[in-house]
Parts: sequence; C-alpha cells; structure tokens
Amino acid sequence: MAGPGAWGRLRFLLLSVSFWSLISAQVKDTQTIQVPENNPIEIPCAAYVSQNGIPRVEWKFEKGSSIVLFYYDSKFTDPYKGRAQFRPTGIHFTSVTRKDTGKYICEVLWTGSGGSGQLRKSEVDLIVQDGSPPPTFQWYRDNILMPSNPKINEKFRNSSYTIDTKTGVLTIEPVTSFDTGDYFCEAQNNVGTAQKSEAIHLEATEVNVGGIVAAVVVLLIVLALVAFGIWFAYRRGFFSKRRGSTNKQVIYSQPSNRSDGEFKQTSSFLV
Repeated sequence: MAGPGAWGRLRFLLLSVSFWSLISAQVKDTQTIQVPENNPIEIPCAAYVSQNGIPRVEWKFEKGSSIVLFYYDSKFTDPYKGRAQFRPTGIHFTSVTRKDTGKYICEVLWTGSGGSGQLRKSEVDLIVQDGSPPPTFQWYRDNILMPSNPKINEKFRNSSYTIDTKTGVLTIEPVTSFDTGDYFCEAQNNVGTAQKSEAIHLEATEVNVGGIVAAVVVLLIVLALVAFGIWFAYRRGFFSKRRGSTNKQVIYSQPSNRSDGEFKQTSSFLV
C-alpha cells in the first residue's frame, strides 16, 4: 500500500501531465491556396478565434527541410518587412513570387483569463502559379492566331516559321515580304487570365538579287572597256613622249671664198 508521500508524488505528476497536455493542445486546420505570381494574397490564420485573453501570434514558413520564423514579438523579420502586413486573422502580402511557395504555419497561444495556456495551430499550403502547371504559348500576327503549321492556313501559306509552344520561341526562316506585320505572344495556364506581350512590328523586304547581279555585270563590262581603251591608247603611242625638243642649236659659219667686201652671214640649224 502506497504511503502519503507516494500519493503526493503521483498527484503532482498527474497535474503536470494535465498542464502540458493543455499547453500543447492544438486545433489543426490545413488548407491550400493557389495564386498567380505578382498578385496580392491574404493567408488566413484559422487558429485565431476571438475569445478572452491576450493572444501571442507567431508565423513560420516551411519549405522543404527549412523552417523560418518570420513573424514574432509583434514584428516581421527580413525579408518580409515592407511586403507583408499583420492582421489577427491572417497575413496580407502585397505581392507574391514563386519563392513564396511553401507552407505557412500560424500558431496562437492565449494567455490570461478564459483561455490561458491554449495553443492553436493552423497551416496553409501556398502555391504561387508561374509555370505550374507549365504555360502554353501562342503567337498572333495582325491579331490573327498563327497555326502551328503555316501550310494549313491560306493567310500564312507563303510564310515559313516554327513555334515552340513550351518555350514560346517563334522562328521565321527565311524571312520574306509575306512576314511583314505586327506580332505578339500570349501565355496561358489553368490559373488566372492569359498574359499578352507587347506587339512587335516586323518589316520584311525582299532583296532584288537579279538586279544586283545585273548591276555588277554592267560595272565589270564598263571597267573592262576602260582598261581596254587605256591599253589601246598606250599601244598606239598616245602616252609616249613626243620626239624632239624646242631647244635648237644654232651654228654660224663663214664661206671660205669671200672678200672682205662680200661678207655674207649664213646659218645652219641642227635639230
């Protein structure tokens, strides 16, 4: 038979177990929210229930094996400052990105009269939609949907292009005048409305290859004629120096048979 001391210790253990059971009692609620990227979102805290007492609210973010306490002691930690707002019933994000995808855990511990020691917990799985599911892409030319095979549509039959619906890459090869127009891309998945890109104007002009070849041939003929003319003139001596000189040598001589009274000057020119 147990003595008074044993009963006292047993009573203490029972009280301790009851206290910690009360402290760790949780009302768990899990839900999933999907939202397009760059949109605002409010993540609810289902664990918060209006009652008497003072609530202590903490928020945790879980992704994979990592858990981050990003709201406690009535304030946010980095990098949530400036992009999230606390409300007793939830957390409001002004904009979310793919990095925000994960599990958000709200824990509320009530202290004071009426709800002392009661811990409530709720979880929200947030999925930021951007490529999950993967989007599909479509291209438009002059507001007309471009088919995957241009040959099946009369408006695009004279064009040659390929469209990668997974990456959204449009390849036109070769580019002709038929490809002139305004192009824009549209991306869409199962979440939100389709997103359109800005229109891009493509001005395609064909090069007159025949005219260019003809011009080159004419130029070569003209150059050949000029070269032949220069060669012909050279062969005919038109570019040689004229023989002779303008400087002439004058030689004066006197006849051997003359008298003093019959002096006569003669001249001889040697060229």
